[in-house]
Amino acid sequence: MLARERKFTVDDLYKTTKELLLLHGYEGFTFSILAERLEISRGALYKYFENKEELITDYMLDELERFLLKLENIQKFEGFEQQFDALIELIFKHTEIHQMIIIALQIRANISEKVKKNKAKLDELHLDMYKQLQGFITLGKQEKRLKSHLADGLLLGFIFQTIAIPNHSGISHDEWVRSIKEIISHGMFTKK
Repeated sequence: MLARERKFTVDDLYKTTKELLLLHGYEGFTFSILAERLEISRGALYKYFENKEELITDYMLDELERFLLKLENIQKFEGFEQQFDALIELIFKHTEIHQMIIIALQIRANISEKVKKNKAKLDELHLDMYKQLQGFITLGKQEKRLKSHLADGLLLGFIFQTIAIPNHSGISHDEWVRSIKEIISHGMFTKK
C-alpha cells in the first residue's frame, strides 16, 4: 500500500519558502530541504514547479504584491509626517522585503519561460513601489519637510537602508524604530 502524500497549502509553502530563503539564502535553498521541512516528497513539489526558481519567483510575486497593497494604504494618511510614520512602521514590519529583492537579483531569468515572466513582473512591481514612494518624496518636498536639493533616490535609499542596520545592542523593537525615525527626521547632532 502506498503512503498518502501529506497535504500542504500555498500559504504553508510560501511561509516555509520564506523561512528557508532567509535562513539559507538562494544558493542554499533546495527542494530537498523544503520537502523535508513540509514533511512531503520532493516529487510533490515537482508536480507544481519545474525548479526552485519558479517557486521562489512565484512566492516573491505574492509577497511583493501584498507589500504594495500595504504601501498604497500609506497614501490614506493625511500629510507627509503621518505618511512617514506609517512608512517606517511598514518597512520595519516587513524587513524581509529588502532581502527578497536582493535574492531576486540573483535568479537568472533564462532558466524557464515562467521564471522569465515572473522576473519581468517582479521588475514591474519594483518600479511600481518606487513610483508610489516617489509620490511620498514629492509630498515631503511640497510640504517643505524634506530638503528640496537632496536627490529623491538618495532620500529613498537612505530610508530603506535603515532596515539593514544591525541591532547588536538588543534595543527593543519599538525603541529602535523610534530612534531610526528620530535620526531620519531630526538628525543625530545636538543643537549648539
